[in-house]
Amino acid sequence: MAGILVAVFWAILVSFLAVVLVRLAQTLRATTKLVADVTEQAVPLLADASATVRSAQTQLDKVDAIASDVQEVTSNASALSTTVASTFGGPLVKVAAFGYGVRQALGRRTEPEPEPARGRGAARRTVIVGRTVPSARERRRERRNARGQKD
Repeated sequence: MAGILVAVFWAILVSFLAVVLVRLAQTLRATTKLVADVTEQAVPLLADASATVRSAQTQLDKVDAIASDVQEVTSNASALSTTVASTFGGPLVKVAAFGYGVRQALGRRTEPEPEPARGRGAARRTVIVGRTVPSARERRRERRNARGQKD
């Protein structure tokens, strides 16, 4: 009786181990298939990523060349503007000053300019290319007079 009991227990244990081994084999087959699928998909992705990195490097090289060209053009433009300013700047200022002086002389010749008021209440005026601009005090005074206030 004890032998039969041991044989039955042994048969149950072997059956249990067989089921576990069958499931383990299925898991290993599924894992192997998954790894093969991932490998099939990863290799083209890695090739695409490598091509993208190469393309990006090419574009960066082009941008670097463009940036160096822009820097060269900027330095040339700066040198040109310095040359133009030094060549024409002085003479143009002199011509403008001469023209202003001639206008002032002709303006005084046709109508005499009244003498400016001296003292504390005298309004200061700024002359800009032949036009007289009232001072800030005079503008405030004009605004107050327009509102009906006294000086």
